[in-house]
Amino acid sequence: MSVSTHPLSTHSSGMRKFSLLAMAITLAACQGESNTSSEAQSSAVPAPVSAAMAESEPLVFEGTVESLQQYQAPEWFRDAKLGIYLHWGAYSVAEQGEWYPRYMYVEGRPEYAHHLENYGHPSEHGYKDIIDLWKAEKFDPDRLVKLFKQAGAKYFSPVAVHHDNFDLWDSIHHEWNAVDKGPGKDLIGMWRKATLDNGLRWGVTTHLSRSYSWLNTSKGADKEGPYAGVPYDGNDPAYASLYHPPHDDTHPRAPENPSKEWRDQWASRMIDLIDNYQPDIFYFDCAIPFRGEDEGQTGMDVIAHLYNTSIKNHDGKMEAVMAVKERPWQGLYADGVTTLDYERGKASHILPEPWQTDDSIGPWGYRDRGGWMDTHGKLRAVEYMDSNMVIDKFIDIVSKNGNMLLNIPIRADGTLDDDTEQVLEGMGGWLEVNGEAIYGSRPWYMYGEGPTTEIDHRATRSPYTRKDIRFTTNNGKLYAMILDWPGAGKKFTIQNITAMNTRIGKVTAVDMLGADGPLVWEQSGDGLVITMPKDKPNDIAYTLRITIDGGVQPGV
Repeated sequence: MSVSTHPLSTHSSGMRKFSLLAMAITLAACQGESNTSSEAQSSAVPAPVSAAMAESEPLVFEGTVESLQQYQAPEWFRDAKLGIYLHWGAYSVAEQGEWYPRYMYVEGRPEYAHHLENYGHPSEHGYKDIIDLWKAEKFDPDRLVKLFKQAGAKYFSPVAVHHDNFDLWDSIHHEWNAVDKGPGKDLIGMWRKATLDNGLRWGVTTHLSRSYSWLNTSKGADKEGPYAGVPYDGNDPAYASLYHPPHDDTHPRAPENPSKEWRDQWASRMIDLIDNYQPDIFYFDCAIPFRGEDEGQTGMDVIAHLYNTSIKNHDGKMEAVMAVKERPWQGLYADGVTTLDYERGKASHILPEPWQTDDSIGPWGYRDRGGWMDTHGKLRAVEYMDSNMVIDKFIDIVSKNGNMLLNIPIRADGTLDDDTEQVLEGMGGWLEVNGEAIYGSRPWYMYGEGPTTEIDHRATRSPYTRKDIRFTTNNGKLYAMILDWPGAGKKFTIQNITAMNTRIGKVTAVDMLGADGPLVWEQSGDGLVITMPKDKPNDIAYTLRITIDGGVQPGV
């Protein structure tokens, strides 16, 4: 394993000693609470902190629910609104999605058939051999991050490790990493440099904790055919560091009760990422690991280390965002210890604390655009959202106090397809004109008007109509975003902006961002009635900037 020339210059003995000391301090602080049950932790209430104490003493986090509930999402995150990430790994070689490493070992699955046809039987040619094929030969991180910035992203947090147990950084605790295998490059280090060079906030997502059971299908064997009973390559002890030591758990969502050895290795690799790649955004693709006898303690210790390290790195200010999912069947979940993340979903109303949706314009991992076979042998199209759908979803999320972390499918060689670049271009064009209604905004007291409240999480085209409006506030202005064009010269009414609404004052001005000329409008007993301009300024959503006497205060 290479540990010499690290792009972050943090493998020096001084930095390594600092990292290990910081880890020791954090874990020592957590030790006294290591046996606290998850039930007791979930009912804990954080002790009040006086203003004087907050000013005189730096914040210190311990690995308990009570201590971690001191967490508050930093203001930069609330202002940023849009992040981009991507699922990129050795699985991208097969173009069958990010679950390929598990399903290629499941007899009868389309991925198994694909592997057999293209690479050979998994007893002889397994996932380790797919890793050897991944070269990332056209990877240009600076060009890609520039595209993401032009699309409107304010932070970038690529997948650093997926369920496949393959680290994309110069990992000091795991030999199966992108420096020593496959691409031969510190991909996370390269992404980090490009992200910071382009002025975006930097982070990573991690999906490793479930690997212990998820990848254990590699230890099976065919039940039928010429290879019946022949063990897959995951049974070979020479590759136990990739496929995990022998055990019987193959649960797809999270290991039932993982060994302490696995929990400790997971924590060491997470802390390596935190200490040596200094992310401001960190993410678990689950609740807080681990379930079983651990009761989430290992995950809480890592989160405490992230927060304490952020405070050290930012002169006493906590700038880290930690995102987890409310999935208590995967691990520990407690309100207030992290930022809540919804996968391909969203809040139904305004939440009092900032939250995030992670979504994708298409599949998470890149799939062959020619289509893919489902488990019923049916060829399924690979569909992408268009820019209109992405922006409409994004507007709805922001109106409810949320952020969007948008996944971009990327090929194994490090390039994007034309459809993806077109979506990014459309997003950027809209945000360039309408960004003042988004960046730095806060929700109004209500998120919107209109009949459409739900979107199918797999839909690729927007269901919103000209009757659907979403509100935000910024610098005392109220913004009303109409999610479909009402029609040139048509009268459009916002019902809640009336003289009878005591939450607001008198409307003094209305204009549409990007439109030429003034608008005709009146505030009547039926609401604010605006005559639409002759020419629409874009083809996505239409932002009214409304000036109200005395200004508008955010709802949260």
